[in-house]
Amino acid sequence: MTKVNPSTSLAIGAQTIKSYVKTLPDKPGVYRMLNAKQKVLYVGKALSLKKRVSNYTLPNKLPLRLQRMISETTRMEFVITPSEVEALLLEANLIKQYDPPYNMRLKDDKFFAYIHLSDHPWPRLSKYRGDRKESGDFFGPFVSSGAIDEVIITLQKTFKVRSCTNSYFKARKRPCLQYHIKRCSAPCVSKISENSYQESISQVKTILVGKTQKVQKSLTASMLQKSAQHNYERAALLRDQIKALTKLQAHQTVNIAGLKNADFFALATLNEQTCIQGFFYRNGSNYGTHSFFIQGTTDQSREDIFEAFLLQFYVGKEIPPYVFTNFPLKIPLLQQALQQDQPHKIILATPQRGTKKSVLDIAFKNASEALQRQLLSKKKEQEHLESLSSILDLSRPLERIEVYDNSHIQGTNAIGSMIVSGLHGFEKKHYRKFNIKSKEITPGDDFAMMAEVLKRRFQGSLTKDKERSPFPDLVVIDGGKGQLSAAQKVFDEFNIDIPLLAIAKGVDRNAGKETFFTKRSPQGFKLDQQVGTLHYLQRLRDEAHRFAITFHRAKRTKGLKKSLLDNIDGVGAARKRALLQHFGSAVAVKSASIEDIQNVEGISKNLAKKVYLSLHSS
Repeated sequence: MTKVNPSTSLAIGAQTIKSYVKTLPDKPGVYRMLNAKQKVLYVGKALSLKKRVSNYTLPNKLPLRLQRMISETTRMEFVITPSEVEALLLEANLIKQYDPPYNMRLKDDKFFAYIHLSDHPWPRLSKYRGDRKESGDFFGPFVSSGAIDEVIITLQKTFKVRSCTNSYFKARKRPCLQYHIKRCSAPCVSKISENSYQESISQVKTILVGKTQKVQKSLTASMLQKSAQHNYERAALLRDQIKALTKLQAHQTVNIAGLKNADFFALATLNEQTCIQGFFYRNGSNYGTHSFFIQGTTDQSREDIFEAFLLQFYVGKEIPPYVFTNFPLKIPLLQQALQQDQPHKIILATPQRGTKKSVLDIAFKNASEALQRQLLSKKKEQEHLESLSSILDLSRPLERIEVYDNSHIQGTNAIGSMIVSGLHGFEKKHYRKFNIKSKEITPGDDFAMMAEVLKRRFQGSLTKDKERSPFPDLVVIDGGKGQLSAAQKVFDEFNIDIPLLAIAKGVDRNAGKETFFTKRSPQGFKLDQQVGTLHYLQRLRDEAHRFAITFHRAKRTKGLKKSLLDNIDGVGAARKRALLQHFGSAVAVKSASIEDIQNVEGISKNLAKKVYLSLHSS
């Protein structure tokens, strides 16, 4: 290896680290490396802080990745822990908190979804993500969002359990649409007794803990009884419920006899890439699978990768009693770390035979195939980027592309969106949404909207952390000459030297007939002969459009839910609820006289007059 010149940043970084070693104790703990901007570069654990950190003082013996890290290091921070187990846990939490660039990272880590039955006299059935801070019963986790939606819809159709929020439930005076489409029994207006509703909730819980057959047998007995009593309408309803549950049960396949709650993880590597496949079993049923692509593992052993993965993955999650991996790990230490704050014993094992071994074999095969697909996808993305760079005659290779789009209806609820794509395809964690804020923009002025979005992207808060939001190599605009001109003016104003590409829809908005505009080609050009690149750009534009439309619809829906009473001084949540309960709707409040409003509990004469004048001021 080439001898390091003492004047280089690598030698300076090593010297900085060496200055800390002198005072470090021979005790377990966690250390953090920070750069000149005080950004955390790396979080590590050690049985002996002194011995572990001293390894970084000889950078020539370390991999290039760690040499780059040392060259950026200007400061270190340390936390001494009572044991190595606590060091393990603290390291995992700090990695989650800071997401250091030189640590192993879970590219696809996320909170899985749960089914939640709220703690309420009339429990609500809903999908729940995030820390389980609310009271009530949780069932899951479900890996697939689509799967959990299907389960909830089936349970709503079968048992007609409410899905509305508590505030909406309390304010109802008559049944909502869910009642009329037979997905709710309307407990809000006493269309069902409390005992009958609780019986439905009990059946829902029984199904969600994996005892679907028990409920089916009960419903079948009731159906036969009603049929014998010639109550054919009720018997037909019970028959439909049984069919729905049979369909639901058909999706819960690949069950393991005698095993209720367990997670299976298999690690596979290919061309210095790592994937861990997870299979998740709850209540004896397969609740889904997920592929985790691990970044920053080129110089780590399989055991270290797996250990770090499990610790990071289970931060803030309830761990099942059994966790199985496809090769042995440092069982005592890791098991002790995972056991912290768990209500039951955790068993970490590597099965050598039987059904559990078969599940891990399937998981390993899935992980290997997922890696192959990812590498093939990366190769295709690389080819598209190289082709596009050649077509646009760019001086540098493309690694990051940002695509922008606007969405509005006649200027209302106007928003802008930014998506990001690169060597690994769409980078969804870098997507951004923009509410159009300027009061000077004429409603519907797409050019001005695009200009505002770009100004905020390249001059706003996103520019403060260029490591997390680096400038792109190409900016793509959904639009024609006008949008290109508006974007170019912004770039010229702020002296931004980034190539721009505008995509104008074809005649009759037909895909395949798009015209492309750049600063060098203001008259436009087509890509008839470069079908692969054309399809790639269409995919980028369509993703930007999808993201913008989704955000716009959410904003519009939220606006529709706003009440006329929201902005009246003196009318808080309690008085608003009282008014809605008394009159039934905000429109009915507007139609009421001052005297009628004053009759509502908690509304004085002066406040009734203020409410009346506010609702009629327009």
